[in-house]
Amino acid sequence: MAHKGQDCILNSICELIIDCEHKTAPYQEEGYPSIRTPNIGRGRLILGGVNRVSEETYKLWTQRATPRSGDLILAREAPVGNVAVIPKNLQVCLGQRTVLIRPDRSKVDPNFLVYLLLGDEVQGKIHSLSGGATVAHLNMGEIRKLKLPHLPPLSIQQKIAAILSAYDDLIENNTRRIKILEEMAQAIYREWFVHFRFPGHEGVRMVDSELELVPEGWEIVKVSKICEKITSGGTPSTKIEKFWNGDIPWLSSGETRNHFILATDNTITPEGVANSSTRFIEAGTTIVASAGQGHTRGQTSFMMIDSYINQSIVALIANQQIISNLFLYFEISLRYDELRNLSDSNSSRGSLTTRLLGDLDVIVPPKHLIDDFDKIASNIVNSIAIRLLQNSNLRRTRDLLLPKLISGEIDVSALDIKIPAT
Repeated sequence: MAHKGQDCILNSICELIIDCEHKTAPYQEEGYPSIRTPNIGRGRLILGGVNRVSEETYKLWTQRATPRSGDLILAREAPVGNVAVIPKNLQVCLGQRTVLIRPDRSKVDPNFLVYLLLGDEVQGKIHSLSGGATVAHLNMGEIRKLKLPHLPPLSIQQKIAAILSAYDDLIENNTRRIKILEEMAQAIYREWFVHFRFPGHEGVRMVDSELELVPEGWEIVKVSKICEKITSGGTPSTKIEKFWNGDIPWLSSGETRNHFILATDNTITPEGVANSSTRFIEAGTTIVASAGQGHTRGQTSFMMIDSYINQSIVALIANQQIISNLFLYFEISLRYDELRNLSDSNSSRGSLTTRLLGDLDVIVPPKHLIDDFDKIASNIVNSIAIRLLQNSNLRRTRDLLLPKLISGEIDVSALDIKIPAT
């Protein structure tokens, strides 16, 4: 049964709606998370690689309002309309182009409001309001006056939020497991190929090289010598609609925030391929973000699908007679700081070029050791792929349920659902 009641505006069910009035602060490894638009997922905050600020900056930036558990943070610009709730025991401050929304809990459940704002009806309104500008952008007046569907009783809101949150909890659990699996593979790589404690290392003599002491029989070569090809791509014109939303995956540099890529945010058409300098890469390719804001430049990913790439990505295609796809990925992915420093010191625009990457030195072990590593690493990466697919299916199911629950098409009033404390 569809929910009965009148529509409302966002401001009428909130205690507070304010935007970030600050610019940037010096980045530091420790401190309070400063939430920017890339940190706002669909329902949950993405804290990997989050900017952090000092206690002094935190106090300055929270003078108008201190974000607290149950508050929502909305992205005013790309990804415009994304919204996430602040979890328990997390102190954050607002970064650029974000909005703090404090629900009136006597009227609306915070988790329900998140899903309401992420529903197709409200997202459609958000994107229509923000679509006129050169860069999609919501102004504060539009946000406060945003029209929402009618609200069911609080008890129903809480049940709907509990159902949808269960999917997000499973996704978060899988994401944590993926991180652990990747750290396992990285630890093995470091042990074998950085610290030289590979199986049988006790019987191998260490010898001088131009870089450091290395096991006898290991070679120091340039990345260009262990790759079949190093290339970058391009972007079809965004002004021509027929180039976009086809069936062909197309990857942008920002997506390298995902270390293992099973899907792309955007797709293009054969016309888009034919009328641009985008390049095709196969599954198994290592890719590096050559440019991008924040932490993006230098990020490395492993392609698990065939795709086309943009101009801010460098693709490294391994020569599998010498190394393997996974060896190359872990080698490059562990050199993030080096890549950042290299691009800063060698390019006026702070970008990584195919030449800079090709000139990197790599210590290459005998092929039999790489093959042994591959046997272990491939099993770990396959487990990662399984969990990524599970997450994709969980998101799809959640997104199919969301409009049916919000509209009341699926009636939850009779369900006995345990409501978590907030």
